[in-house]
Amino acid sequence: MLTLPLFISGAEIAFIMFILVMVFGADKIPEIARGLGKGMRTLKDATNDIKSEITSSAEKHLENTGGDDIKKEVDQVKDDIEEITGSIRRKR
Repeated sequence: MLTLPLFISGAEIAFIMFILVMVFGADKIPEIARGLGKGMRTLKDATNDIKSEITSSAEKHLENTGGDDIKKEVDQVKDDIEEITGSIRRKR
């Protein structure tokens, strides 16, 4: 039995696929999946860009000020961002 993280059984997946084919047709399903994949990739890239921009600007600021308190705060923000984006990032 195939079990997904949402605890969906194989029969339920087959039923969902049947409904998708009935509603959208077999021709449209690959296009929809491709669009969803591109959207998820764009979201991941944007998240990574924001994260790297925050990190680089924080490191530049640390170089200029040399404050240890600021470095601790930046590390905390990095950990928070990593925690938030961890659920978005695909597990390998």
